[in-house]
Formats: sequence, structure tokens, C-alpha cells
Amino acid sequence: MDTALKVRLEKLFDGVDKIATALLARELLTINRFYPEQMSLERLFSSNPQAYPPGGRKQKRGTAWGQQVLLDQHVFIGEGVDAIRQSFDDYDTIVQLGLQSVINIPISDGGHCLGTLNILMKHPRIEPQQRQAAEQLGLLIQPGLLLLPR
Repeated sequence: MDTALKVRLEKLFDGVDKIATALLARELLTINRFYPEQMSLERLFSSNPQAYPPGGRKQKRGTAWGQQVLLDQHVFIGEGVDAIRQSFDDYDTIVQLGLQSVINIPISDGGHCLGTLNILMKHPRIEPQQRQAAEQLGLLIQPGLLLLPR
């Protein structure tokens, strides 16, 4: 990725993070790029780079979460520690950060998943207006993901 594109994406992702902080009281926000051939994700942005550094990769082949979010392109809502434990291999880190809920938004174009917006919070429940706000934030990220070379 060239430097100019990287700077533009960082500004976009940082702006979305600031909005998510104000609207949703997010504790962690990550943005991932999806590689369908490998059924894997690469972290492009993290609000907590110590715990979740950019460049980190996750394999999602054969997971219910991967099917729902990446292939079927449906939002995933995880409420409570048990939902997080059932859905994520890194649940220990998530729980240690005090996070109890997650909204995963697939970012798509033309029926193809480009990546995900992931918002984690300390409260155990997601309200309908929080989901709606997260989905709208996902729309802001889509143009940035479309700029990435395929």
C-alpha cells in the first residue's frame, strides 16, 4: 500500500473511531480487511494497538462467525461474556480488557465482503440504536476499503 493511501485510510479510520467513541462509548474498535481465498482477516486499524496491533491476522474458515459475517454478510451481535467466549478465539484478551459486548459489521460491495468493522464495549447489552449507528459507521468505511488493491 502506498504512503498516500495509507495516510488517507488512517485519517478515515481514526475519524470513524472518534465518532464510535462519542456515539457508542466504544472501548475497542478494529477494522479488518477480508481475504476470501484464505478465509482470513487482516487488522488494518485498532484503537488499542498494544492489545490488537495493526497487521494481525485471524483465520475464520469453518467458524459460525465467519459464515454469518463474512460469507452471509449479516451483522453479528454478541452480548455477554459467554457470547464472546463462544465466538472468538481471543476471548481471554477481550474479557481481560473488560469487554462484554460486540457489534461486527460486514463491509460489502456488490455482494462481496471487503472487511469488517468491529466495535466492542464494556456493557453487556446492545441497544437497537447502537446497532443502527454501527451499521451507518460501516458505510463510512466502505469507500476506504474499496481503495485497497485487490
